[in-house]
Order: sequence, then C-alpha cells, then structure tokens
Amino acid sequence: MKILLIEDEPQLLSSMKAYLETEGYVVTTASTFRQGMVKTYDYDYDCVVVDIGLPDGNGLDLIRQLKTTHAQTGIIIVSAKDSLNDKLTGLELGSDDYLTKPFHLSELNARLKSVLRRRLFGGQNLIHFAKITINAHTHQVNIEGQPVILTEKEYQILLFFIANPDRLLTKGAIAEFVWGDHMDLANSHDFLYTHIKNLRKKLIEKGCPDYLRTRYGVGYLFSATP
Repeated sequence: MKILLIEDEPQLLSSMKAYLETEGYVVTTASTFRQGMVKTYDYDYDCVVVDIGLPDGNGLDLIRQLKTTHAQTGIIIVSAKDSLNDKLTGLELGSDDYLTKPFHLSELNARLKSVLRRRLFGGQNLIHFAKITINAHTHQVNIEGQPVILTEKEYQILLFFIANPDRLLTKGAIAEFVWGDHMDLANSHDFLYTHIKNLRKKLIEKGCPDYLRTRYGVGYLFSATP
C-alpha cells in the first residue's frame, strides 16, 4: 500500500517513515505544503497522512484539494492541536480519521489499516476472492484453508489484483502501486514479471485455479470468470 506522509517535524517524519516501511508500506514523504501538493499530483496514494500545521500552508486546504482530485484516497489528519473545530472541519472535508500529537506509531498503523480496509474492501478483515482468503490484519493468505507463504511484494501484488478484479492493469500501474517513488529509477518493468510468475506458481501449487490472464505487451487481468 502506498502512503504519503506530509509532516514538517523531521524527527517525527523520519520515525513514521521507518516504522511504516517495516510494516510493508511504500512510503513517500513531504515536509511542506508545497511539497505535499506536488507529491499528490505525482502519484495516486492509498492514504495520505497530513499535518494541519505546515510551515507554508494549512493542511486543511491540502485536504480540500485532495478530495477534489483524488476522491478515493484515504486521509488521516495529524495535529498538535486537540481542537474540536479542526477535527470537525477535517471530517466534514472528507478525512477518515484524526490523530493528536503525541501518538504511538503502532496507533498510526492501526488507524491506517482501518482506513485502508474501509476504502478497499468495505472494512473487512477477511477478504475473499473465489478460493482465496486474505487476512488483511496479519497478511496471511489461504487457498481453501491451505496457507500460502508470499513475500511482501507478492502479497501487495495479489492485494492489488483482488482490489481490481476483471480490470486490465498495466505493468506500470502495478509497479507504481507496489514500489511507489522508487519506480522513477527503473529502466523497465521486466523485474515485475518475476514477482508475478512466483506469485502465480505459489497459488497454483496450493490448488488455486489460475485467475491471472496475461495481455502481452499491455498488462494483466485477474478474474474468476473462465
């Protein structure tokens, strides 16, 4: 899952980024209103965590813009103010949650998981797709009760497929979802083929039908329809 952190406190920003990356998120950061606005135009994010009190602008204005251009993106407000007015304004603008500083990083992670579940899968912890079951909290994948051991990248690719069933997904869209900003450094998407090949093999070995349809030169389609 791709997360954008917009926070002007360097130590907090660094701590959040390091912690969330260990949890398997792809994290992009910005430390000013201007940087945050540019980043929101560069990529699509699953959730944006934004501090209201930025040095060069109000985070609420950034949220207004986000809801106009990226209505499906989850938003969590972070603020040093425990202000009811700020909280209500943020929620009215369409943000999903509000955290008051200081907070535990584990709490931020829990809020992120909750927002992403609501956004992608209607709040479900258990995600079902034909014979596949995913526990969104533990990242465990099962094929009719048989556990499938996936790498974090394979898991993210599978989740992206299941979140977009019967849709043709380009290699670029898949790679951007899993690797985020790092894709700017890639000369090609050939490496993606290896991850998808391994994912497909692991699922089939556990008795899963081959739901993946390859559209050569274009991308992939994940479908339970024959």
